[in-house]
Amino acid sequence: MAKHILVVDDDALLRRSLSLQLEQAGYRASTAASAEDALALIQRDKPDLILLDVGLPGMDGLEALRHIQQEDDIPVIFVTARRRELDTILGLELGADGYITKPFNPDVLLAHVKSVLRRTARQAPGTAPPASLTVGDLVIDPAAHTVAINNEAVELTAREFALLHTMALEAGRVIAVDDLITRVWGAEFMGEPQVVYVHIRWLREKIEDDPNKPQRIVNVRGVGYKLVPQPT
Repeated sequence: MAKHILVVDDDALLRRSLSLQLEQAGYRASTAASAEDALALIQRDKPDLILLDVGLPGMDGLEALRHIQQEDDIPVIFVTARRRELDTILGLELGADGYITKPFNPDVLLAHVKSVLRRTARQAPGTAPPASLTVGDLVIDPAAHTVAINNEAVELTAREFALLHTMALEAGRVIAVDDLITRVWGAEFMGEPQVVYVHIRWLREKIEDDPNKPQRIVNVRGVGYKLVPQPT
């Protein structure tokens, strides 16, 4: 299975370029434009390595690394454009697995990626599969990629599964449509928000008793959608 690399950078052109280069090298690439989006994505689809820009808007890369280290043992390569940032990284010794400065040669970056993945593969013991997630009578098993309601299996497409899993991770909380797009379709998605509405409709047809009167996937008008736990 291809290694999963998460690219976190607020530069859209760089994200697209890096993800293309990684995919051409045989990796599976996903992207995020902010640390907040990256942390949400990691919950659903844990990467094998993160390429993390230091100078992000909002939560910067240094703070993001602290959050990542608290939750998961994922190797991180810092990507930095400024010498001052590099001095900070080296001075704090936060535990990143490497760094590379912009602009960089793609071959040099890929060499860094291969080196870190090789090193962490030797160091890491077997990791436990992600735990199943229970929301009322709904059970999602990310490792097996299965969904069941009242112990009855529900067949979902990969995208439907990702959408349901994303909402289940924050069950009871409203998630904005733009956030659903970022977390499920990725930061590079160029389509319209209607893609979310269509997939929500398909999901409702599979998991609601009455898709026309949904009780599980509830729309909060003008805000987004939330997954409501149903009694077992």
